[in-house]
Amino acid sequence: MIVLVIETATAACSVALLDGDRVVAARHELVGRGHAERLVPMIGEVLDEAGLNRANLIQVDCGPGSFTGIRVGIAAARGLSLAWGVPVAGFSALALIAVTAREDVAVAITGGHGELFVQRFEHAPFAAADVLRSLRPEAAADLVTDDLVLGSGADALVAARGTGRAQAAFPNAVDARLLPAELTSLAAVPLYGRAPDAKIPQ
Repeated sequence: MIVLVIETATAACSVALLDGDRVVAARHELVGRGHAERLVPMIGEVLDEAGLNRANLIQVDCGPGSFTGIRVGIAAARGLSLAWGVPVAGFSALALIAVTAREDVAVAITGGHGELFVQRFEHAPFAAADVLRSLRPEAAADLVTDDLVLGSGADALVAARGTGRAQAAFPNAVDARLLPAELTSLAAVPLYGRAPDAKIPQ
């Protein structure tokens, strides 16, 4: 079964065609805010490279991360799901980063208003060790005890804590093949990780 993976939740933009554990074709670029312009051409590139015109399943990064990037990815996934008549499911950006580690790990990625999206993961078996939170670096430092911290916010968290190893990392669609099935079956809806800034007047 060919799976198209779409990842647009951070400054990176990546797509991959997977056949089980095999990477059929993939693209990964740091685009900043250019997801809307780059995503669809990237999908076309991997399909052309593989000699395919569709996939059997679509998996999409639901966040947390960039509000715009998340919406771009999910909109594309839903549109292709309707056009191809195939199912679509979601996964978390933080899990996608964490699954590349070979030990218990925390992931911290840059959020809004100076906060970090943080979550801890266990390595064997791979699973979330706590819930997703959006916190100031100082608050995250009090919560996160793992020595290794991955993600775009790793340096800020480790600096606030004063100890540990920080490694900058961005989610990559090809790593979805490493995720357990239960972590690639989320509803394809945005996982923003924090309340919206706009408030409805009371």
